[in-house]
Amino acid sequence: MGPGDLKQSICNLKPTDERVLVGFDTSEDASVYQISDDNALVQTLDFITPVVDDPYIFGRIAAANSLSDVFAMGAEVKTAMNIVGFDVKNHKKEVLAEMLNGGNEKIKECGGVLLGGHTIESLEMYYGLSVTGMIHPDKIYRNNTAKIGHVLVLTKPLGMGILTTAIKRDILSDETRDEAIKIMETLNYLPSKILRQYDVSACTDITGFGLLGHALESTNPLTSFAIHCGIVPVMPDAQDLAEQNVIPGGTKRNMKYLEDKTTIMCATSKCYTMYCDAQTSGGLLVAMDKDDAKEYIKKVEELTYGYATIIGEVIPRGVTPIIIY
Repeated sequence: MGPGDLKQSICNLKPTDERVLVGFDTSEDASVYQISDDNALVQTLDFITPVVDDPYIFGRIAAANSLSDVFAMGAEVKTAMNIVGFDVKNHKKEVLAEMLNGGNEKIKECGGVLLGGHTIESLEMYYGLSVTGMIHPDKIYRNNTAKIGHVLVLTKPLGMGILTTAIKRDILSDETRDEAIKIMETLNYLPSKILRQYDVSACTDITGFGLLGHALESTNPLTSFAIHCGIVPVMPDAQDLAEQNVIPGGTKRNMKYLEDKTTIMCATSKCYTMYCDAQTSGGLLVAMDKDDAKEYIKKVEELTYGYATIIGEVIPRGVTPIIIY
């Protein structure tokens, strides 16, 4: 579902408990419920349909995607439960076992514990997690509190929606496919953990609404996000495939929704499709001090991968919430 339709569907649902520190009124990545002066529960769930054929790899990617929202809030994962729709008529039970094993590996990788789950029969298979984390109430990362003057850091490259569409059509090179799988399998656990060393004004993760959709959710009436065209990291082959119209439906919905909320000031509009691309297990988008950002990027590169980049800055509110130049 696109961001506009979703916003309309939940507009009348409002949390009423004063212990709800973070609800869904500001499109946050997860909910936060305070249970004591020093502890709050972070809760989220997510599930996706297969983006690759291998059930074990799909399990790892789906779990990484589900766990990411907890990391985007700055929290630690404690427990998880499986959410499964499985096609028992056309697939053996070993396929389900491999998928769940892949997911469990990712849960354990970040210190979490799998407690069970729920499975239904479904011709369209899907898998994900309901995740519970913990955080101090004063240390929550919000998505719409970015300070003017802070830079924007993106920790993973864009293009996964386009590349997974190419995988389904069997037109992606093995080399690019393997790189895409590696990135999607990688947890945002370490980038989030490293982030705790710095003063962070806002944080979110990039998933189905694309870079611009989640950036839009992270602006407020006083701010715009200025994003540099050509600097944002993009996966190999993704731009070429986009120009061949290998574009998923979610990306097209994002493009339509964000048209009147984005000002494009650069010489080419090619980047717009990529910046709207619906991601699976995308990176963190962080607003922080520029000097801290440079140091943070070096540490992320040492421990994970070399894609983390300063892609823009938070500026006073302009004509539109998002500006590409």
